[in-house]
Amino acid sequence: MSEEQIVIYAVSGVLVIILLLKSIIIVRERNAAIIERLGKFTRIANPGIGLIIPFIDRRVFTQNLRIQQLDVSIETKTLDDVFVNLRVSVQFLVIKEKVHESYYSLDDPYNQISAYVFDDVRAEVPKMELDDVFAKKEDIATAVQRNLQDSMDEYGYSIIKALITDIDPDAYVKESMNRINAAKRDKEAAMEEAEAQKIKIVKEAEAEAESKRLSGEGIAQQRLEIVRGFKESVEDFQKSLKNVTHEEVMQFVLLTQYFDTLNNVGSHSKNTSIMIPSSPGAMKDFQQQIIEGTFVGQKLNTNTDKP
Repeated sequence: MSEEQIVIYAVSGVLVIILLLKSIIIVRERNAAIIERLGKFTRIANPGIGLIIPFIDRRVFTQNLRIQQLDVSIETKTLDDVFVNLRVSVQFLVIKEKVHESYYSLDDPYNQISAYVFDDVRAEVPKMELDDVFAKKEDIATAVQRNLQDSMDEYGYSIIKALITDIDPDAYVKESMNRINAAKRDKEAAMEEAEAQKIKIVKEAEAEAESKRLSGEGIAQQRLEIVRGFKESVEDFQKSLKNVTHEEVMQFVLLTQYFDTLNNVGSHSKNTSIMIPSSPGAMKDFQQQIIEGTFVGQKLNTNTDKP
């Protein structure tokens, strides 16, 4: 075999290898390859190994069939004239049965999806005040998702989810909102402190009232016991001394009580009681006044009961 033949065989082998390599395509999982023949769409190559006609067929694009995310930052104005920056995250995927539409219908799908998001957000947010934007961000995201889905379905894109991931008002507005929230917290704290003080005052008043009630009951019980003691003393005197009258017994008991009181006052150095000057003989006058008052009261009751 001559050298020229060897060269021819070698070149032929290289060409065969090149043709084989050019005729084999490999498509990764969750992808789809768009094949054109002489510039015209011919088919969609699914994941795995496939064959094409070298230099006639060409893989022009490999479409990603996994869920993708597009982040869009939007500045808009609310109903109360506050400028706010929103960050919208759109999760979408290419519909497997519409790979042809997704590639040939849109020239720049990311920018075109962003344009729809801009339009929807700027149509919804100006209808709301700033507080409502925070409270109803899910409603805004739902509206964006619904409108995007209606618009992008015919182009082969399915909108999985639209999320409002950030709401950033102007720095001055945020500072004002923080001051308002701080003032609300101070107001609530003051109200709680006032309520606690009110409860404390009420409980102290209830405790004082209960203390006075118990004190009154104690004084009444003390007086009852004193009267009972007087009664028992009179009965004991009458049993022991037959010739002693009721008046003499009462005078003796009152005199004894008088001296007991003097003794009790004198035994306490810190006692603040004030003693009014009187003589022991005044006990008889005091006793007489009690007897006369009782007698007059009985007469009045008797006259009242008569028809």
